[in-house]
Amino acid sequence: MTSTSTTIEQIPVRVFGGPTALFDYGGLRFLTDPTFDAPGDYQRPGALLTKTAPAAAGPAGLGRIDVVLLSHDEHPDNLDTSGRALLAEVPLTLTTPGGGERLGGTARGLADWESVELDRPGGGTVTVTAVPAIHGPGVREEVEPVTGQVVGFVLTGEGLPTVYVSGDNASLDAVEQIAERFGPVDTAILFAGAPRFPVLFDGAVLVLDSVQAAEAARILGARRVVPVHYDSWAHFTEGGDELAAAFAKAGLADRLDLGDRG
Repeated sequence: MTSTSTTIEQIPVRVFGGPTALFDYGGLRFLTDPTFDAPGDYQRPGALLTKTAPAAAGPAGLGRIDVVLLSHDEHPDNLDTSGRALLAEVPLTLTTPGGGERLGGTARGLADWESVELDRPGGGTVTVTAVPAIHGPGVREEVEPVTGQVVGFVLTGEGLPTVYVSGDNASLDAVEQIAERFGPVDTAILFAGAPRFPVLFDGAVLVLDSVQAAEAARILGARRVVPVHYDSWAHFTEGGDELAAAFAKAGLADRLDLGDRG
């Protein structure tokens, strides 16, 4: 199900499974949360994460990557072993302040609303602004000690569409704040999937569920939504069918774009 619009917001987005997507913007190539390991189990404190499907393509087939937009570095369903190896080959990784310290190298941590300007090939700049994200229900002070610090990103530039990458965010209040500053958004790459663990927050969702993703699209005034983070892991409890149903019920079916796969 894809939008039929052919306006400027239709930047190419290639999705690989899980939270990983590649898109071209302003002559630069951006990759979100790289996860390219084979299916398998990852034991985390209090939870077992099981990857159920391989990525649609491997790192060797990506071509040039200019920037990795990493929502957080502490969970293997957002940064796995092969993803970490890839970071060493990328000129810049933007992530949380804590992640920047842990990763070192070319990683740079950004606080909420902090921006960095990147030179575009042929002149001009792309501005990447870090925006709030909360990885679970409730306020940041209660959630971060459990699931860690997370960040989203907004990309802007002269003559370019506005692109929002949500990261592992479950807070519609955060989406409201972002919409106030940057809305309407041309393309929203929304992390969804309604991941849950019974031992965390009484099984409440840790990232947007499908109904919340549709509501986020409405709040943002998003002309196009490319969902990621809804397949390839056992703890994702809602997939593409639920997303399509939720967007249709909200009257936003024409905004949903499942992206180019592989």
